[in-house]
Amino acid sequence: MTLSPVLPPWVVLDPLIQSWLAEDIGRGDRTSQTLLNGQSRQGTAEWTLKAPGVIAGLPVAQRIFEQLDRQIQSELIYKEGTACETGTVVARFQGNLQNLLMGERVALNLVMRLSGIATSTREYVDTIADLPTQLTDTRKTTPGLRLLEKYATCVGGAMNHRLGLDDAIMIKDNHIAAAGSLTAAVTQIRPQIPYPLTIEVETETQEQVQEALQAGVDIIMLDNMSLPDLDNAVQLIRRENRNIKIEASGNITLERLRAIAETGVDYISTSAPISRAPWLDISMKLNVP
Repeated sequence: MTLSPVLPPWVVLDPLIQSWLAEDIGRGDRTSQTLLNGQSRQGTAEWTLKAPGVIAGLPVAQRIFEQLDRQIQSELIYKEGTACETGTVVARFQGNLQNLLMGERVALNLVMRLSGIATSTREYVDTIADLPTQLTDTRKTTPGLRLLEKYATCVGGAMNHRLGLDDAIMIKDNHIAAAGSLTAAVTQIRPQIPYPLTIEVETETQEQVQEALQAGVDIIMLDNMSLPDLDNAVQLIRRENRNIKIEASGNITLERLRAIAETGVDYISTSAPISRAPWLDISMKLNVP
């Protein structure tokens, strides 16, 4: 199942964009303001890929330039999620030179970051594309960029795991330690959660898997298990309750990804496409008449 990525609304993103611009501009663009001195000179900024990759974030780049100057015209040549080769021109922005230069670094940085995540995610997704297992992201994101980094994984073909702590109940090892046992944690939490939140429990052993089954949770995460242990746990869960969703997590590498999916888990969650993704190199060159 492939879901279309949904960009957060501008009412949410605009304050972020304004803060990013304020951080970079500070008291003013000393170079461009001094050089152009308020002149209304016009030009076109062309964005070219310096490496192959999957494009993500161009609509946000357009919005960044619009925040500086509503008169800037944008041509977004490729749709989000398009795989492009080195040398591809992916966008053009036309307008006041001073404002194009003022927004260059913020816009480029964002698109290079998001495109790098989308490119890395696509590589993971393609590895298991013929299997029913879905790749999901995690909450290991850059503070302040979670909305857009998770958007980028969707552009790359993955599904979002919970966005924040309020999205679902996820009982992890430290919660189990605090409660005294897995069963005690589920028993204490279940009567207090609002509908329709689900309960997911992290398990590390076959004994914990059995305990989670007896507790009647909605999702069982198999964390940092070997392939034989994963296979055994999946078979046990399927025998006991086929309605429970199964997630594999921990030590997920591209090399192990397919073998993990072949155990029959429903989801594989990994931070790698976000936390380990290199930026996609993009250059901006001005054409001044």
